[in-house]
Amino acid sequence: MVAIVIIAAVIALAFNFMNGMNDAANAIATVVATRALPAKHAVYWAGLWIFAACLTFFFMEPGVAKTMGRGIVEESCIDQYVILAALLGSVIWIYTCTMMGLPISASHALIGGLIGPVWFVYGSSYLIGSGIGQILLFIVVSPLIGLVLGFALHCIFMAIFKFTKTHPHSNDRVFRKLQLASSALFSFSFGLNDGQKTMGVIAILLSTALAQRPDNGLFQILYNVDEGQFVPYWLMIVSYLLISLGTVIGGWKVIKTLGSGLAKVTPLTGFCSEISGSATLIITALLGIPVSTTHTVTGAIVGTGLTRGVKSVKWSTAKSIIWAWIITIPATIIVSGLIYLLMVLCGAPVKVL
Repeated sequence: MVAIVIIAAVIALAFNFMNGMNDAANAIATVVATRALPAKHAVYWAGLWIFAACLTFFFMEPGVAKTMGRGIVEESCIDQYVILAALLGSVIWIYTCTMMGLPISASHALIGGLIGPVWFVYGSSYLIGSGIGQILLFIVVSPLIGLVLGFALHCIFMAIFKFTKTHPHSNDRVFRKLQLASSALFSFSFGLNDGQKTMGVIAILLSTALAQRPDNGLFQILYNVDEGQFVPYWLMIVSYLLISLGTVIGGWKVIKTLGSGLAKVTPLTGFCSEISGSATLIITALLGIPVSTTHTVTGAIVGTGLTRGVKSVKWSTAKSIIWAWIITIPATIIVSGLIYLLMVLCGAPVKVL
């Protein structure tokens, strides 16, 4: 049992690293596309602010982590084998999409990964419908919020330029500097939401293992938390270090897709899309809703592009991204569910509920 728990925890941390690799594009695509920062400087800038978000959880409750750990499937049917199958299915899907340059949602891959094993073996009655429904709702809502805010903010600036009789491009230098701040804010909000997701899964893995083996010294050390605390402090720090490191290494194909594949990005549109995405992510993180950073920023980029007309958006690229969004949860449900069934056939124990 101890070995399986350790293997699952290591894979979960590897998932966190890959989350940073794929979602690095979200934090730095526009700032690289507008040349506000060279790519190699931008990834370090983003990584710094993603890790900075970790500090907030010493003062506030990690609501997204709790939703991921306890709000998708019933805790009674979770064990190390369910978590291991969920993580393997998610990692396989994320790696495949990253190599194809598709900016998918790592969080939705993990959600599908959790649903698959439980649904395939225990049945739909052990899925938490309210939590899953909220997540499915925000698959649609979060990019729409990003789109509306990005469109509105860009229109406001265009109206200001028209009123002052200023050409937008004459302010490019100013907005490139402002992008340093907006990129930092977006990276921070990315960390605030995405940084919690995997650590919520690891926390439920460790708490379940400790409940099964309360006399195990290793589990007691790893899940040494205060009363009412869900995520150990060491897990917060390690999770954020790995997601920041993944961001620094980066998924460059994904960065190219979001930076120039959706719409022409200028310093102004880059600033507007980052501010719009940040606002959405911070609000949802405070509400404890695990939304997709990828969906949010993609919607914001499309929103700013629409201010120049429908034809300014590269809809063929948007269509490919949307299809990746649609199939992520079903694909990871199937992959992780089949992996768990294979584990059961090979002798993995199934809980009697």
